[in-house]
Amino acid sequence: MTMVTPGATNHAGLAALASRYVDVAGLPWVPTRFPGVDMKMLMEDKETGLMTALVRFAPGAALPDHEHVELEQTWVLEGALEDDEGVVTAGNYVWRPAGSRHDARAPKGCVTLSFFLKPNRFFDARAG
Repeated sequence: MTMVTPGATNHAGLAALASRYVDVAGLPWVPTRFPGVDMKMLMEDKETGLMTALVRFAPGAALPDHEHVELEQTWVLEGALEDDEGVVTAGNYVWRPAGSRHDARAPKGCVTLSFFLKPNRFFDARAG
């Protein structure tokens, strides 16, 4: 199995089909290369790009122009996330089809639960 929860201390030695219980509070917030945007990786598969993460935007933080290579799903837990098409507020959900492109902003900050089938493709100077 190539799916893991980075930093999970209670997963070592589990059988291949065992449930992975994640102590979310025990996982670190990891800064991304985008100022004010941090992530808690809940599950990832580096081979396929599949990822589930909590994403925290500080007030005023933004993700620059990027494409969702595959389906992206986001449930906003706190605050609000916006782009030029609209705003998704706490308790609400947005999904974007493969190939959709936008920038994402959180003028007052937010925390989201986000699901990706493949990593985003960024179009800023440090695209990756």
